[in-house]
Amino acid sequence: MNKWITGLALSTMLAIGTAAAQEAKTPAAQPAQPAPTAALPAVESVDILKQNQAERNRTQPGNAAPVFRAIKEGGEHYSSLPYPEAGVLIQPKAQFPGQSYATTAGEAWRQYRNGPLTALGAGLLLAALFVVTLLYFVAGQIKNKEAPTGRLIERFTPAERFVHWTVAITFLALALTGVIILFGKHFLLPIIGHTLFGWLGYLSKNVHNFVGPLFTVSIIAFFVLYVKDNLPAKPDLNWLLRAGGLFGGKNAKEPSSYRFNAGEKIWFWGGLTLMGLIVSASGFVLDMIVPGMTYSRSNMQIANIVHVVGTMLMMAGSIGHIYLGSIGMEGAYDGMRHGYVDDTWAKEHHDLWYEQVQNGEVPRVRSKAPGQGSGDAPAPVKV
Repeated sequence: MNKWITGLALSTMLAIGTAAAQEAKTPAAQPAQPAPTAALPAVESVDILKQNQAERNRTQPGNAAPVFRAIKEGGEHYSSLPYPEAGVLIQPKAQFPGQSYATTAGEAWRQYRNGPLTALGAGLLLAALFVVTLLYFVAGQIKNKEAPTGRLIERFTPAERFVHWTVAITFLALALTGVIILFGKHFLLPIIGHTLFGWLGYLSKNVHNFVGPLFTVSIIAFFVLYVKDNLPAKPDLNWLLRAGGLFGGKNAKEPSSYRFNAGEKIWFWGGLTLMGLIVSASGFVLDMIVPGMTYSRSNMQIANIVHVVGTMLMMAGSIGHIYLGSIGMEGAYDGMRHGYVDDTWAKEHHDLWYEQVQNGEVPRVRSKAPGQGSGDAPAPVKV
């Protein structure tokens, strides 16, 4: 993009300079005219610009101020390039939140993205990491209060685990490359230098572009598989009022819940579904794969801001989700890795779901293994 902008600027200056030189040799040169306005037709505006430049060349040879003054006004001039705004070299002035002055829209967006947006995003991620670190070292891992029974319940079928891990792996790939793209020049560039960081940034951008659509497809599949058990239920309100039993002490009973508690449902609807679709939609605009979309500079700048805000919120929420699903709660990771959880874990963390399994409303085993019917006792699984 920089190449054709530079070429267009040089072509414009060359054409105007040639016209100005010819007019400077003409004795009956036209007097200077007022600066072009937005109301003037494009042809008349270009003619006046040439006249102004010709006058400036006579008084100050080599001074192209009239040309660049017109360019900085953001007006559109002729270009043979088949791109939106190809005839506009510099956007008009604009001002983003947090800025005390107005500058060109492109520069305003750059300063906003590299300034307040980057700082707030980094602060949000660091705050989330601080909270889970504090929880781990102060409250410790959430342990089961009773010993395992040895009886297992299938919590996730192979299809559910496959989709979950696809979402997780694609999300982590996007998060890592996104952090390099947004924050890399602040903490990596001074360490590894411009050359290596240039290649790393180039690789990150391509991985980000191609993994993004796969992430969106996996979110849709995840929604279809898990939406039935994430619908709001009456016990969810009590779970929220008690903050999931977080402040009840180590011996406090966890609030009742079905297969997924209110915290998991909030993550499903707000973090994964809503933020995931916002991030995906804005990412498709940045990838320029939305049919019928006008890829103007302003649209791309807005999409970039929406994308960054959405990803920062999603990444901050995922830190808590990953923590509780791994080292934060005993036995939680086993359910997603092997598909099964012990009766003790189910009874202590999802007691209403455990009751459904006990009374036969929900099968103890939902997937079929070769020679095994649905609902049969699971084969021994090391968890």
